[in-house]
Amino acid sequence: MANLKDIRDRIKSVKNTKKITEAMRLVAAAKVRRAQEQVTASRPFADRLAQVLFGLQSRLKFEDVDLPLLKQRDVETVALLVISGDRGLCGGYNANVIRRAENRAKELTAEGVNYKFVLVGRKASQYFQRREQPIEESFTGLDQVPNSAEASQIGDILLSLFLSEEVDRVELIYTKFVSLVSSRPVVQTLMPLDPQGLEPADDEIFRLTTLGGRFAVERDSVDTPALGSLPTDMIFEQDPVQILDALLPLYLNNQLLRALQESAASELAARMTAMNNASDNASDLIKGLSLAYNKARQAAITQEILEVVSGAEALN
Repeated sequence: MANLKDIRDRIKSVKNTKKITEAMRLVAAAKVRRAQEQVTASRPFADRLAQVLFGLQSRLKFEDVDLPLLKQRDVETVALLVISGDRGLCGGYNANVIRRAENRAKELTAEGVNYKFVLVGRKASQYFQRREQPIEESFTGLDQVPNSAEASQIGDILLSLFLSEEVDRVELIYTKFVSLVSSRPVVQTLMPLDPQGLEPADDEIFRLTTLGGRFAVERDSVDTPALGSLPTDMIFEQDPVQILDALLPLYLNNQLLRALQESAASELAARMTAMNNASDNASDLIKGLSLAYNKARQAAITQEILEVVSGAEALN
């Protein structure tokens, strides 16, 4: 009977754990929806900013404009901005982006280029601090649904490093959202800006839906509004170069915000998938334990019957 009690306690414990993992899955799903809404809400500003920059590019020809953010320098030191999460229980999300950052650091070292880290997320900060890597700045405890204020705070640090020529290039390492079960770490050059990188391109947004009673993601292609040159008779109240100098940091902050949003969506999707798998595993474990409990109970009942029958025969 002691064995039966142990199995009952184990089943109860697994059921309680399943309730927790299921709740965490639903919370992550709700936050993915919020991230989706935020991406959609920030799109009009991003599209309009791209229109203005494209018009200024056509008018000024960026190659002829002497602005610090467009200036290419010999690369001696690179700042690596790594975006990770503050918490675990999200599959390989943090491990994958950290591994990609480590590999990129090794590549730079092999090329004879120095590097320093700017880290977002407690997981990356703890990992690289334990290994005594060169860390310029760390950001932890950010909102799981990123906002423009956080992107601006990070952007100010990066701008300061680049404009003071402490670093000659800034690279962004983050996790690009693909689907609920797929994401990939990517490396993107953030500074100096490449004029060709401002060309319009079709974009995608993700929508979290339900399919057959389970969560699914639909990706919708979004056509970027047609970008045209500014009217030739347009008169600027300020020097167009000054306007461009003011807009480029906004563009960078917008790129950072988009990367934070993609990373947050990837983390939440990874956590939702991990908790869904944990719930499925708990169901399988409960099923196996219930079968073992029934077998043990049947064996105990059979043993008791045999003992009763044996006792009755002894009396006779």
